[in-house]
Parts: sequence; C-alpha cells; structure tokens
Amino acid sequence: MTYAPQRARGGGEGSTAGSGQAGASARRRRSRWLPVRRPLVLTLLLAAFTTALAVLVPGVASAAGEQLVGTLQTSRSGPIEGVQVTVETEAGEQVEQVETGADGRFAVPLPGAGTYTITIDAEALPDGVELGGGDSRTVEVTSGRSQPVNFGLADGSSASGGGGGGGIRAVQLFVDGLRFGLVIAMCAVGLSLIFGTTGLTNFAHGELVTIGAVVAWFINVRGNVPLIPATLIAVVVGAAVGALNELGLWRPLRRRGTGLVAALVVSIGLSLLLRYLVQIVYGGASNPYADFQSQRSVDYGVFTMTNRSLASIIISIVVLVLVALMLQRTKIGKAMRAVADNRDLAASSGIDVNRVILVVWMMGGALATLGGVLLGLSDQVQWDMGFRLLLLMFAGVTLGGLGTAYGALVGSVIVGVFVQMSTLVIPDDMKYVGGLLLLIVILVIRPQGILGSRARIG
Repeated sequence: MTYAPQRARGGGEGSTAGSGQAGASARRRRSRWLPVRRPLVLTLLLAAFTTALAVLVPGVASAAGEQLVGTLQTSRSGPIEGVQVTVETEAGEQVEQVETGADGRFAVPLPGAGTYTITIDAEALPDGVELGGGDSRTVEVTSGRSQPVNFGLADGSSASGGGGGGGIRAVQLFVDGLRFGLVIAMCAVGLSLIFGTTGLTNFAHGELVTIGAVVAWFINVRGNVPLIPATLIAVVVGAAVGALNELGLWRPLRRRGTGLVAALVVSIGLSLLLRYLVQIVYGGASNPYADFQSQRSVDYGVFTMTNRSLASIIISIVVLVLVALMLQRTKIGKAMRAVADNRDLAASSGIDVNRVILVVWMMGGALATLGGVLLGLSDQVQWDMGFRLLLLMFAGVTLGGLGTAYGALVGSVIVGVFVQMSTLVIPDDMKYVGGLLLLIVILVIRPQGILGSRARIG
C-alpha cells in the first residue's frame, strides 16, 4: 500500500488543512490495514510451523509407537489370561511371541511400519469360548501408530453374538451406540457453543478430548491416583486449557479483526501442534487406565453391559441434564444463549460478551476432557483419539443444528447409534465412514439441521 506524503509545515492555511486531511486519511488507511496484516502473518507463520512439525515429529515419535494391541475377553469368561500371541512379518519372520496378561490384554512392539500377521493359540481358550473366524489376522501398521487387532470370541451370550440372532445383536449395538453417542454429545456441546458465540469452527476441539484422557492416564497410572479424582483433576485442567485458548489466542485475534477463514486456518494449525505435542509426551501406544478394566459384562436379557459402560451412560446423562438446566435457569446460561443468538444485541443489552465467551471456552474444555476420559475408559487412551472423534462431533453438531447445544445433543446421539448399528452391514473398522455418510446426507437434505433455523444470522 502507498500513503500520501505529508506536506511541509508553514505552507499556509490551505496547505495545513490539506496536510491534516491527508495525514488523517493515511492514519485511517493504516488502522484498517494493520489489524488485517498482522493476523495474516501470524496465520502463515503458524501454518508453516505446524506443517513442519507434522512432517518431522512422526519420525521422532514413531520409534516407540508401532505396535499391535488387543484384548481377549468375553462377557461370561471376562479377560482371558495366558493365551499365546505370535506376530510375524510379511516374509514369515517371527517378530515377537507374548502371552495375554491378567486383563486379557496383549501389546507387541514392532520394528517399524509394515504388514504383519498376528496369530493366537486357539487351543488355549477356556472351555465354552469359541473363536469366530480364523486364528490369525493380517494388518497393515502405519508409522507411529498403535494398531488394535480384534479377534471375535463367542461364549453363547448376546454380547458375543453367540445366540439370539441378528435381532438381539441389533439391540446390543443400539445400547452400545447410545453410550457412544452420549460421549460424543458431551464433547460436541462445547464445540457447538463455541461456534454459536464466536462463529469459530474449532478444529482443535478434538485435542481437548485427547488432553483430558492423557492427563487422567498420567495421574491414574503414573501417579497411582484413583481414576475418579484423576478425572476431576483432568476436568479442571481441561477448563484451564480452554481458558488459555481464549485468553492467549482467540481473544487477541478477535480484537485485531481476524476473519473467520483465517481463524479456521489457525485452529487447524493449533490442532496439529497440540496433537503431535501429545504424541511426543505420551507416545504412540494405546494404554488402558489402571482402574475398572477387568470387568465382566452383566447380562440384562437382550443385551449385556459392563458396569463401567453403565456408569458412563449415567454420568453422561447427568452432566448433560445439568448443562441444559444451566443454560435454561442460570444467568450465565441465559447470557450464553443471548450471545449465541445475536452478539451485538447482547452487548448493547449490558452483557459482558468477552466474559461469556471465556465461560463458554472453559465449559467446552471441561466437557471435552470429561468425554475423553469416558472414551478412554472404553476404547483405551491413544494420542490421536480426539482427532478421530472430531468427524463424528462435526456430524452430530451439523445434524442437530449449528450453534445450538440441544441440537448437538440430539444429533450426536443419533450419530453414535447410527455408527454402531452400521456394523450390521459394514466391517467394524469402517464404522466411522457411516458418520461421514450421515453428514453428507444431512447437508444435502436439511443443511440447517434438525433443530436449526433456516434464517442466516450475521
């Protein structure tokens, strides 16, 4: 950009007036330019840094990351201990031979990425437990990844698929989907509120889920603290990380007039940065918590469920009901809904918008970390678990209606049930594709979502 040169002083009244007008015009142009230029430079630098980090870090962290993990257990027998597991390379060379532990779990470190064949000793399974399919699986392991391996075991119970036919299996998958959907909802409510109050599509929200699970794991496993107090500490850490996000990054960018597209790029860079920092600190392994792992499923007739899964459903419902009551009955909740509806009108009504957005970020971080702990309780803790859940969170928020907390709740439950029940017709490894398919369909048929409005605001 070019600016008009300031005229020399003493040129007469007319020249002084012209000089003042030119100077004021230049200052106005500079004030419009600088708030846009600085965030753009910041965005480019952050994108370049995180891109370099994404390229370099996997090579650093992958040395201890590639491994095959799995758990042998059924509803009636519980975890199965002492089963020999053998891993071979594609060329037939043996890599490692281990036995399942008291929790039924095995973990085999690998020399690197590649294709491996894993075989279990079917003759060592307890009486009444049968192996569904072959006793070996061939899997491809990517760099820095902990690859889970599933061996279908049947013991005649409804959960194992050994009885009752497809109808009972559908009921079991529906219950599992309800639990999964409630966990997605807990994580997605904060994502939806952040979008509603700031307009930001936060791609780094999945990393808050991972941070919650990893913090709870370190406190529980390394610190020998019971999981319940470890979870409470992780929730506090999640709220603090959310506040740090708002105060250290997003509020300064809003003050400088950063556009939503530039903010979207920054959130992608922040997501990459946090994800690989977690991988550096935590590693690429998939690890369980120290508590509540060796549980047998309780048979409820048409479905079975472990006590930790039942606790996950109860905790999710209680927390989501409390969030709904907070949004409806409390002053800060009404302020959140007002800011989400119309931020300018809320500010003119005397609402401290920045304070409301800070509370939204803290609440979103706390809910995401709690959801991460519950997800890690059922699926084990992994360095990229939040990133893999992000697609389903976006699907739930879009399905329910962008910017509405209740829409995120309804949409996420539907997505969770749909994803789990889709395994009736597609392989279990591809079930997340169902969430993407549902997202595409809802964008074509009803873009505003189930509870969204057709009106475009802002």
